[in-house]
Amino acid sequence: MKARVTVTLKSGVLDPQGKAIEGALRSLGIKGVASVRQGKVFDIELDGGDPAKAEAVLKQAADKLLANTVIENYKVDVLG
Repeated sequence: MKARVTVTLKSGVLDPQGKAIEGALRSLGIKGVASVRQGKVFDIELDGGDPAKAEAVLKQAADKLLANTVIENYKVDVLG
């Protein structure tokens, strides 16, 4: 079973890397970019076929390792 965990900074948390990317896009002549927020994506393959169990395991992984829940949010998508 495949899944994806997407981790993003909570709103209100400063994102210096996002600001740097935003500036780089402007310097490259990319028009219309209002702001950039940087995040990370984890594509994970799991044994088993129970989507509910997979989601629970991945939420535990995100809480313990993949995300700093003080400053980051995460979203778990079980893809099948």
